[in-house]
Amino acid sequence: MPINYLRTFTSPTRSDSSNRRLGCALAFVAGAANAGGFLAVGQYTSHMSGIVSSFADNLILGQVALVASAAGSVAAFLLGAASSAILINWGRQHGVQSVYATPLLLEAILLLCFGLLGANLETHRVFYMPLTVALLCFVMGLQNAMITKISKAEIRTTHVTGLVTDIGIELGKSLYWNRGMPLTSSQYVRADRRKLALLTSLLCSFLAGGVAGAFGFKQFGFIATVPLAAVLLVFTGVPVGDDLTTLRRRRRL
Repeated sequence: MPINYLRTFTSPTRSDSSNRRLGCALAFVAGAANAGGFLAVGQYTSHMSGIVSSFADNLILGQVALVASAAGSVAAFLLGAASSAILINWGRQHGVQSVYATPLLLEAILLLCFGLLGANLETHRVFYMPLTVALLCFVMGLQNAMITKISKAEIRTTHVTGLVTDIGIELGKSLYWNRGMPLTSSQYVRADRRKLALLTSLLCSFLAGGVAGAFGFKQFGFIATVPLAAVLLVFTGVPVGDDLTTLRRRRRL
């Protein structure tokens, strides 16, 4: 794969096409990690709406351990999003080429950690289970904040509620009958076909990732996280390498 093409995925200079390619790739990774994570820990770790609801339910039912688990999951997701924002804002201020690659590099490392934790999950379940859930929630928050900032809040990759809602809105617009309404009128209802195509591709990527993640985890176990981490490392390797090369040149001067 050409080096210049790989640079476009996380380049500081963004375009609609590069955002779409990165968004679909990350949606696939998120779907795979979410589905595989569910088979590992019995919980979807990108679904904050469900986790917050479970917090409320278990609080009323007096399930203290489950309340603490839900609170920890939300806190981990928040910390992941905050970490992504810190890394990106630091990168912007210092003008580095890996401004958007750094959060993905951290995500790749953490996914590899998830695979390593999985080897001890069954033998030390009490200790490793909460840590594994928190790690996956952190990763989801990290990724979602990164793609949100890079696309100026147009793309989200770790959950599909908003995607399905927006797809429904655009479908409703496309089916709307503008009877007696001139094309030049500001009230004429038009569907945003570009947005509809983007949202549909993100949804399909998340679904494909979920199927691949569930299959990979079922067949191969925690080692199935290695290809996901490898994909992210491919995206991050070039810009991180560019920054390291620039740093070495500066030190020689």
